[in-house]
Amino acid sequence: MTSEGSNTTAITLRKPTKDDGFRLHQLVAECPPLDPNSIYCNLLQCSHFAETGVAAEKDGDLVGFISGYIPPQQPETVFVWQVAVHEKGRGQGLAKRMLKEIVGREACKNVTHLETTITEDNEASWALFRSFARDLGAELTYHEHFEKETHFGGKHDSEFLLRIGPFTKPV
Repeated sequence: MTSEGSNTTAITLRKPTKDDGFRLHQLVAECPPLDPNSIYCNLLQCSHFAETGVAAEKDGDLVGFISGYIPPQQPETVFVWQVAVHEKGRGQGLAKRMLKEIVGREACKNVTHLETTITEDNEASWALFRSFARDLGAELTYHEHFEKETHFGGKHDSEFLLRIGPFTKPV
């Protein structure tokens, strides 16, 4: 668990618990354009995938969350499912701190790559992951992975699979 503060209350990073599931659902709703999941899915993210997730709290409020997992077919990769940072936590490098928290965990001891999917117009996510790759001195590659018409029935923009690595653990 880490915390970092400025002239305001510190933001504490920790592993999520099932008690965070409903709060995560509310956080995502307050962070458009993130895609909401069911509350049940959020409960699973906070319990089954707690080792590869991180909750960020400030003054008792959930102000940030990253859900992720290690795909069974890719034990060297952590897949970041969703990054949510509430406006109360923005402008402090919180998302990158949460990413570093996850890849530095024991559960990720064999992880040398990070993957995620991002829509082409999500400038904040592109900036975050490019900066993260630079910090780690790692290569960043991407290609279209889930296509708008084929995979989303025209209801969602195409998602690009972004891959960072290989890297060593952040200090």
